[in-house]
Parts: sequence; structure tokens; C-alpha cells
Amino acid sequence: MTERNLEPMSPMLRYIEARDRRLMRRVHRWSAPRWIRLWMICATRGGDGWIWYALGAVLLLFGGEAGARATGAASLAASTGIVLFLALKRVTGRRRPCHIEPHCWSTLLPPDRFSFPSGHTITAFACAIPVMRLFPDMATGLLFVAMSIAASRVLLGMHFLSDVVAGAILGASLGYSAAALLG
Repeated sequence: MTERNLEPMSPMLRYIEARDRRLMRRVHRWSAPRWIRLWMICATRGGDGWIWYALGAVLLLFGGEAGARATGAASLAASTGIVLFLALKRVTGRRRPCHIEPHCWSTLLPPDRFSFPSGHTITAFACAIPVMRLFPDMATGLLFVAMSIAASRVLLGMHFLSDVVAGAILGASLGYSAAALLG
């Protein structure tokens, strides 16, 4: 889905691409309130991994056997997700929104060149789902964190909406699979 191969896209992919770009233009020109800017920057930085490492440490220290299983399943799902998103990014070669059009307030630099799928979102859902399965009382907080990370990737100009939707689906699928296997 790079710039040079937009022509051979199926009608469905052209439709998604057009909607992604329309939303990108709106987001890149929106001067978000300060509290949203701060929330999105914190969410994306948490999605860099430290929040999941901290959660794993807490679960291993205080979660007993269920905590160990949840951490193992989340680690398996996230590791698989990283391998998957690195491969998909190379295959698709989709440019990031911030490389297509400048953002009016976000100055964060992307971690790599390619956009599809969102690795932050894959990891967020791959970690959140197994923990939610074994610790259902944490579901609301974990979903809030995962969805905040996904939203931050769009609002900060790092990804198109379809990148994070695909990332959420892939991450959740990996999380459910790992939880079924190890949970």
C-alpha cells in the first residue's frame, strides 16, 4: 500500500486508503486540547513497552500461579506479535502519515519507516487480553490502556486508523491464542 502501488489496489483497499487519508488530514490539522496531547504522549510512551514490563513484574511478584501464567501468555503473544509486525511492515511498506503530511502539534519521531500494522497496538492487545482472561477485575483498566495506546498512534500521526484496527485484531487474536495455550 505504498504511494507507488495505489493503482493496483482492490476497490475495498482504495476505499480504506481514501478514508484513512481523510481522517489523517483532519487529525493533522486538529489543535487538540493540552490534556489530550499529554494523555496521548503518555499513552504512546507507555506503549513503548515499559508499562507491560511493569505489569509483568507486578503479576510475577504478587499474582501467584495465575500471574505467572498471564505473564507467560502475554510474553508469548507479544513476542509473536513483534515478529509478525516486523515482517508485515517490510512486506506492505506503507508510509506513515507523518511522512506524508506534517502534523500541526506532534513532533514525535516514529520508531521505524513503515506504518502497517501498528506494533504498539499489537503489543498492547497481545499483553492485555491474556491478563484480562486470568484477572477479569483488571479488564476495564487494561482495555482503557490498550485503547489509549491505539488512539495515541493515530492522534500523534504515527499510524492510519486501519493500521491500529489491524493491530488490535492481530494483537487480540494472539492474546486469546496464547491465553488458551498457556492460561
